[in-house]
Amino acid sequence: MREGRLAVITGAATGVGLAGGFIAVFLLALIRLITNIAFHQQVSIAPADPAGSPLGIAMIGIPIIGGIVVGIMARWGSPAIRGHGIPEVMDSVLHGESRIPPRLTILKPLSAAIAIGTGGPFGAEGPIIATGGALGSLLGQYAHVTSDERKTLLAAGAAAGMAATFGSPVSAVLLAVELLLFEYRARSIVPVSLAACAATAVRMAIFGPAPVFPMPDVSEPTGTALVCYALLGAVIGVVAVGITRSVYDVEDLFERLPIHWMWWPTIGAVVVGVLGYIDPRILGVGYDNITAILAGNFTIGVIAILVLLKFIAWTVYLGSGTSGGTLAPLFTFGSGLGAIVGGLLALHFPELGIAPPVAALVGMAAMFAGASRALLTSVVFAFETTRQPLGLLPLLAGCSAAYLVARMMMKHSIMTEKLARRGALVQDDYAVDFLARLTVDSAMTREVVTLASDAGANAVLVRLNAPESPGHQGFPVIDPSGNLVGVVTRRDLKVEHADDTLVGDLVKRAAAVIYSDQSLRDAADVMVRAGVGRLPVVSRDAPFTVVGIITRSDLLRAHAPRLAAAERRTGRFKLDEMLRRARPSR
Repeated sequence: MREGRLAVITGAATGVGLAGGFIAVFLLALIRLITNIAFHQQVSIAPADPAGSPLGIAMIGIPIIGGIVVGIMARWGSPAIRGHGIPEVMDSVLHGESRIPPRLTILKPLSAAIAIGTGGPFGAEGPIIATGGALGSLLGQYAHVTSDERKTLLAAGAAAGMAATFGSPVSAVLLAVELLLFEYRARSIVPVSLAACAATAVRMAIFGPAPVFPMPDVSEPTGTALVCYALLGAVIGVVAVGITRSVYDVEDLFERLPIHWMWWPTIGAVVVGVLGYIDPRILGVGYDNITAILAGNFTIGVIAILVLLKFIAWTVYLGSGTSGGTLAPLFTFGSGLGAIVGGLLALHFPELGIAPPVAALVGMAAMFAGASRALLTSVVFAFETTRQPLGLLPLLAGCSAAYLVARMMMKHSIMTEKLARRGALVQDDYAVDFLARLTVDSAMTREVVTLASDAGANAVLVRLNAPESPGHQGFPVIDPSGNLVGVVTRRDLKVEHADDTLVGDLVKRAAAVIYSDQSLRDAADVMVRAGVGRLPVVSRDAPFTVVGIITRSDLLRAHAPRLAAAERRTGRFKLDEMLRRARPSR
């Protein structure tokens, strides 16, 4: 992308970021409004907690009403509002040219606000991210932009949604890189970064600069405590895999029901209503619960009940196909489990130096890392939302362990499992294209068989049909001055010609060429655009002088060293064999 074009897209992305920030604020206010009306019978956008509702047992019906409304909206509005948002955005990036239907810009946040405002145990961030992405996609569909630029605008809107929700611009950018962009290039990272900054500025202007999850100051961890936090992360990674599988197992159970899917959210809402009556704290987004856990304001028993009931309600309701986010519930489960483990260890083994608030912080981030596979996003998010720099080292240890364990146990994440079930191939490993690291000069054939433009076509064909002739299919044509005229193929020569037809007469168009200092990726792209299987190679100093030729076979052979290096093992000790011997026999 040229710098001028990058500046245009950056300006558009910044505008999307500002709009995304206001959309996030509006959606949060809408959720508060619906919560106040549903549970407190008052019209207000002040923070509202379903736990303080005076309805008593009647509050069981509130989530059910929300489930019915969401089912109706999905049936006659758009089925795409179902789910927690991020997988749907990923699908549009991977398979839909980053095109999100315009109606989702309205229906997704409205359905999420209804589901959450009526007690759905979800976070608002997933729908806000999806809505911001839809806004960026909408701009990209009406503006004169490429598919890649539209993807950047979509990612900018999504990052803006997360940044405005949590005041976490850096982790929002990392989330876009790890889950949406699938690249790290200036053409995308600059617009997305400024969009996240713009959205965060909107949040700070309205809600102030305070962290979303304030907690007590964290002290420097000891070496022993750091090991314990890493082991805690590994345990959380196992739990994250279990949670992911539970969500999709519940989805499979709903798929077997003999009723239309529009009624599934109503069934899920019944479970939410009953469990919410038992412990109203599980209802709604639950950001206050996370703050209380990180601050150590809940006892272990209270946390255990909260986590268990919210997990059941969230799993069933999300699996039913309603509209809501996954991040806040994951943070609740992770921080709760971390606080329980940390509290027990601190009580019975104080010599380990475990701090329960730090264990809760590590658990929160590790759960996100294990479930979403967004490692860097998880670490930075926990830091940005708590502003505890001394927690970075425990966070890195715990999240890395959770990420490793989750990858070993399950191929796909909670974000990509749905896409994988649809047959999509989703990669979460990023590396520079191998062909982009090699120059044409390193792989081209230097001894080029050329044809003279003034030679007779029939005579050349006879010569090429001789047993000792090269087996090439295409040949550069050179004029008497040594300059490249074009390329002819054996097929061109085999067509019946007059006796006086020259090779130069068979050239139909200017040759597609590649410079020797360009990459093999550039060569492959030129071949695709030109519809040819070979390219004459020229130098920048002499652009009409052939110095080599590159073919599709040369591009394939260039991968041989990479494959050999991946399989080559050096060193005196065979690590795999040592690990195998170390495993206990069964």
